[in-house]
Amino acid sequence: MADKFYRTHVLVCAGAGCVSCGCQDVANAFSREIELHGLGDEVKLVMTGCMGSCNLGPVAAVLPDGTFYEKLTAEGAHRIVEEHLLKGRPVEDFMHREGDNIVLPKMEELPFFKMQKKIVLRNCGVIDPGNIEEYIARDGYSALAKALGEMTREEVIDEIKRSGLRGRGGGGFSTGMKWEFTAKAQGDQKYVLCNADEGDPGAFMDRSVLEGDPHSVIEAMTIAGYAIGSNQGYVYVRAEYPLAIERLSTAIRQAREWGFLSSDILGTGFGFDLDIRIGAGAFVCGEETALMASIEGKRGEPRPRPPFPAISGLWECPTLLNNVETYANITWIIINGADEFAKIGTEGSKGTKVFALAGAINNSGLVEVPMGTSLGDIIFDIGGGVRNGKAFKAAQAGGPSGGCIPKEFLNVPMDYDSLKELGAMMGSGGLIIMDEGTCMVDLARYFLDFIQDESCGKCTPCRIGTKRMLEILDRICHGLGQEGDIELLINLGNQIKDSALCGLGQTAPNPVLSTIRYFRHEYEAHIRDKRCPACVCNSLFDAPCSHTCPAGTQVPQYVALVANRRFTDALRLIRDKNPFTSACGRVCNAPCEDKCRRAQIDEPLSIRALKRFAADSAEIGSLPLPGKRISRAAGKRVAIIGGGPSGLTAAYHLARLGHLPTVFEAESVAGGMLATCIPPYRLPRTVIQGEIDMIKATGVEIKLNTRVGKDISFEKIRKDYDAIYLATGADKGWTLGIPGEDLQGVFDSITFLKDVNLGKNTIKVGESVAVIGGGNAAIDAARTAKRLGAKNVTIVYRRLKEDMPAASEEIHEAELEGIEIKLLALPIEAIGQGGKLTSLKCQRLELAQFDKSGRRSPKPVEGATFDLPVDTVITAISQEPDIQFLGGEIKTRRGGTVDVQASTMGTNVDGIFAGGDVVSGPWTVIGAIGDGIKAAISIDRYLGGDGELASDAAEITIPAAPEDVDDIVETPRVCCNTLAVEKRTGMTEVDLGYSREQALREAARCLRCDAGT
Repeated sequence: MADKFYRTHVLVCAGAGCVSCGCQDVANAFSREIELHGLGDEVKLVMTGCMGSCNLGPVAAVLPDGTFYEKLTAEGAHRIVEEHLLKGRPVEDFMHREGDNIVLPKMEELPFFKMQKKIVLRNCGVIDPGNIEEYIARDGYSALAKALGEMTREEVIDEIKRSGLRGRGGGGFSTGMKWEFTAKAQGDQKYVLCNADEGDPGAFMDRSVLEGDPHSVIEAMTIAGYAIGSNQGYVYVRAEYPLAIERLSTAIRQAREWGFLSSDILGTGFGFDLDIRIGAGAFVCGEETALMASIEGKRGEPRPRPPFPAISGLWECPTLLNNVETYANITWIIINGADEFAKIGTEGSKGTKVFALAGAINNSGLVEVPMGTSLGDIIFDIGGGVRNGKAFKAAQAGGPSGGCIPKEFLNVPMDYDSLKELGAMMGSGGLIIMDEGTCMVDLARYFLDFIQDESCGKCTPCRIGTKRMLEILDRICHGLGQEGDIELLINLGNQIKDSALCGLGQTAPNPVLSTIRYFRHEYEAHIRDKRCPACVCNSLFDAPCSHTCPAGTQVPQYVALVANRRFTDALRLIRDKNPFTSACGRVCNAPCEDKCRRAQIDEPLSIRALKRFAADSAEIGSLPLPGKRISRAAGKRVAIIGGGPSGLTAAYHLARLGHLPTVFEAESVAGGMLATCIPPYRLPRTVIQGEIDMIKATGVEIKLNTRVGKDISFEKIRKDYDAIYLATGADKGWTLGIPGEDLQGVFDSITFLKDVNLGKNTIKVGESVAVIGGGNAAIDAARTAKRLGAKNVTIVYRRLKEDMPAASEEIHEAELEGIEIKLLALPIEAIGQGGKLTSLKCQRLELAQFDKSGRRSPKPVEGATFDLPVDTVITAISQEPDIQFLGGEIKTRRGGTVDVQASTMGTNVDGIFAGGDVVSGPWTVIGAIGDGIKAAISIDRYLGGDGELASDAAEITIPAAPEDVDDIVETPRVCCNTLAVEKRTGMTEVDLGYSREQALREAARCLRCDAGT
């Protein structure tokens, strides 16, 4: 009977990932619809192995046109058969989309597949793994025929050696050398083993090859048997891979039927056979000697080496062991030649590597790329970046025995030697992506717990050492960490690495040591401050929103008060810690919302808007002054240099303790950047003044127009006061450093905004204004210029919009108001005539390698410049502190910021403390307030008090959380009201806040995490 030909093949991915999300239902629907439409003789349905794009499943490809469909349903299969297969009209609804409008119909057009080069996975997702004929049609078993018919054993081994192939399952030992050692070993019986005991969490490369292309492993093991002189092989696969076992068993049966596994393969006289051994899932059996013990029917425990398996392995016979991915390269090398393989990759790491992308990544699945591809390219170009737009934090490479790679190393080439230098390892290729919500201490604990649980217990360093390390990590994550714990973990880890019996034990400390190496500050925060920066270690906090707030605001409690219409009590509770309740309700960057658990259901709570509502709705007439708690050191004089949010917060709390704080403010108004740089359309002046008046009423003295170093000497302050808090901010604007910057019409944003907000009005903007920068100061300057009459306002920023540090809502409002944003552009010259600015010459940029912030650095596009006609240029690229008045006694950091001990805000000089932007550089309002609180505590302790702040919280009864939370349903976040664009004239406030009904509805969305619900 002649072979049957089909005009179209429909390939449905039947990898384990797609099986779990319903590919069989989709395949059944295709089969049914193909028959119903009479296409059975024209269209062939093929169930393939994994196509790689696991997050898009179920997926299918239509050949020969190459159309790729994703996230299929049975209804989708019906439409594709009816429209595409019958009428020739591809169905766009199930195609991949980039953005809102770009449809990518072909698999090779998808970013996930573009950069891949498939050798190991060349047949996965292309053939029916249960049909040996399809494998043969793609050169299957031709490598075996070539090896047996044209090459000697020595030539086969030499070909593998010259290819540079290194073992893909662990340390990366030369595959050819391992084959050579085994071939030269003395023994009547030799064995070829395949390690398919893939136990790393998040790794599924070997499983997918066995499921999608099992014959490639069979063929390669047979070639290996020929090369080393073996007639028997075993594939050791874990029982948790039933689909892989089923398909491999079928393939072995077919290979026997076709004579590729026999006593006389292809009539050459060489015989080889293959069997499967199923493991019980012990992770330690991935270690070669433990694996062999398990095959022998013994307990899976490693043994000391030497002798190495090549000399004495399975049943004390010379044994060759490689993993699935290593074998999957062999046939390609034999067919295409060692030289072609060696052209791929890096000098020390040849060929490709398969990675299993998992974790917080948009495109999860299997990717195969040339060795040396950068980590950043894999994550962002292939993986589509971090899920939900969050920042990349680290990648765990090499599984539980590997190490983490932080964002400053996104350019690292993914090869054996580069990863080893970073304290990570290639391992089998698991690559777990972590975002900013990952606690690195908890991550280390998770992996060590896995290793400790999987330890065979044979050697003391691994059995006892990892247990002791795990106990320390448990203590740290539960808030019971002690000084010296970090050093103890390092010491124990290094001892275990040096003395454990097998590779499992020797690499067990890697996750702990690498996280300490790159994220030591997180360990210190857990131990010293009892804080988990990522809000993961629940023992350290009640509610993640409060834990994240630098001011320690009791968020769920005040939201509950709002929900119960007790607005005045809500305000009292907030200002117990934060005196700038109303200001923060308008301009806070709201880190609390980033950690809100409500986001796991729908959207985070609008915490900032509820804070503002509480401040706006409280009955001011019935609002008592914040209470006092007289410190045992009360009456001491404290100088606060700088009247911004950090300095005034410290003064507020010190006054409530009975101290005598005096604030020295250089400007004519108090409030710092709140008053001088944030425009009134965002933060009305009456709001700031009301909160400053409240602070003064607690006993704070504020001396305006008093610049330290000019109106009063720093030495006199040191002489007259018992303690000093430096909170001068960072209001010295950076310059661009380009030709023409001294022309008339060029200003920095701080100078410009102060001129407007302080009512000086000496700077007149022209019709066309360019603002340089992407932060909040740039947005504020641009929107202010528009309100001053500029017709054309353009923001020039050197990166992409998603990289702009300004608040996303501020960027959105700026664009609504008609402000243009030119991205990937950099000013290189200010051009003028007669000393007056006329245009700005800009260089076009493109994104290149990643910098230490985890973002791609822009680089010039050669010959690509443009001129922007402008009357005014406002630079808003950054600021730095102006602290010349301090002299040289107080230690500073690079960039001119003051160096302090983070936990106390103390400088190197006794009695002098510092916080806010003068320490951090340009930061956030709430961050500055948090520093002020810490400084007040430390100053009181320094003066002889106990550092316990005054509080009214005990007087406020918090409503109980609702008992029934099982009926929580998705509820959209209530959007705030804003002023219509056409009404945005002058400095009228734009954000109008919530109405009472809106606030009550939004407050009701709170999950009351503080109550354990």
